[in-house]
Amino acid sequence: MNGYYLNLQLFAGEKTEKATPRRRQEARKKGQVLKSTEINSVLILLTSFLMLKFFLVSMISQIENYIFNLWSRFSDIDITPETITPLFIDLILLFLKLTVPLLGMVIIIGVIANVMQVGFLFTTETLQFKLSRINPLEGFKRIFSKRALVELFKAAAKIGLIAYITFAGIKDQINVFPYLMDMEIHSILNFLGQILFSILWKITLFLAILAILDYLYQKFEYETNLKMSKQEVKDEYKNIEGDPLIKGKIREKQRQIAMRRMMQEVPHADVIITNPTHFAVAIKYDAQTMDAPKVIAKGRDLVALKIKDIAKKHGVVIVEDKPLAQVLYYNVEINEQIPEHLFQAVAEILAFVYRLKQKA
Repeated sequence: MNGYYLNLQLFAGEKTEKATPRRRQEARKKGQVLKSTEINSVLILLTSFLMLKFFLVSMISQIENYIFNLWSRFSDIDITPETITPLFIDLILLFLKLTVPLLGMVIIIGVIANVMQVGFLFTTETLQFKLSRINPLEGFKRIFSKRALVELFKAAAKIGLIAYITFAGIKDQINVFPYLMDMEIHSILNFLGQILFSILWKITLFLAILAILDYLYQKFEYETNLKMSKQEVKDEYKNIEGDPLIKGKIREKQRQIAMRRMMQEVPHADVIITNPTHFAVAIKYDAQTMDAPKVIAKGRDLVALKIKDIAKKHGVVIVEDKPLAQVLYYNVEINEQIPEHLFQAVAEILAFVYRLKQKA
């Protein structure tokens, strides 16, 4: 009978599991974060567009005033290094006055865009020298990788659509350009500004849509790259929580140590209260140091037999009281005092034990 054979080992290392918080934290320390540069670009472009929209008239007015003052002063002064220097300084101050607020706002928006996507992160991991970065084979793989192809397609799409939007915006007004020669300079600037802002607005809208799509793609790629195989998840759990086998051995060792310590306390007990075959509870009371009797050892089945054997060897009195033994075993922990509602029952047994010791 013909059939198909499927080797499940082929899928053993397949990365199908979502990244754990620890994996995400380690990736972040290495500088691997979810980030779209297109969002930064569109926010910076939008900021520049809005600032020009609201302040361009004022900026043009200041430039006109400077040019007017420059020409008026040229007619009254001789051109020498001494007279040119103040004019040059005024030009620099005007340039800084017009550009510094725009550049400052662009820098602030760029920082905010990064913090919004990545948060506050400082790492030197990306600055470390790695031989793989200068490996020609690795470089060739990066050039022709899926990410590089996506970036190439994205760049081509941006250039093509921006060129189309610009051409379409100018084409609609191309019949007006011959009449600009008969218009005043202010009217020409106003006309060109309207065309420029119309084009910039459409480009900004297009880049915003592209930024959203790019962010979704970057998120998909980021999550894909962080995925883990089932074995990696198991290994990480072992590293964090410890190997279950080792933890089991440690717990067993701790139980053995606790058992030895408990058995060492049995000879110091005043009485062992038992249910003959199943329970044994060792009680100790010192009127000078204790407010009430306390349980110093307890056990059931084989442990109970061990407690009774030690008690017999050291002459500790063993008293049979089935109900009390069970209540003490289930309700009172080792080194814990007897609760008030059991004082009477325990006190009667202790009194009986003390009487036996006095007779002896």
